[in-house]
Amino acid sequence: MTTQGTDRAPAPARATRPPAWRAQVPVVAVVALGGALGATARYAASLRWPAAPGAFPWATFWVNVSGCAVIGAFMVLLTERWAAHRLVRPFFGTGVLGGFTTFSTYAVDIRTLVDDGHPRTALAYLAATLVAALTAVWLASAVTRRVLRRRPS
Repeated sequence: MTTQGTDRAPAPARATRPPAWRAQVPVVAVVALGGALGATARYAASLRWPAAPGAFPWATFWVNVSGCAVIGAFMVLLTERWAAHRLVRPFFGTGVLGGFTTFSTYAVDIRTLVDDGHPRTALAYLAATLVAALTAVWLASAVTRRVLRRRPS
């Protein structure tokens, strides 16, 4: 009869590298900080330019379109021109711009418009936001690339 555990090899020494989750703490922190800043700016815009019941939600529309344009330019700069710190993209791209652009509010606005008996406005808002946001990303990316080609690195 053999007893278990008496003839085992010793466990290998632990690596000195910290656990993987510790490397993500700074990323999560900057995303949260950036998200708070972006969401605060978006909320301020909704307070400054509130939409009347049944009206086209212009503040949310322009926040989303302008945020998408900034995302387009920012990603070109970050991927094609700058060697930025590893936390810049999560802070500004995911955090600030992710908190600023508000596609959850976009969805709620559409639902509210439909529920309040304004399906045509809801459909116009749905389509206009989608087309304008995608166009803004594309156009801002293209313009940023063109400007960068004209300037030396």
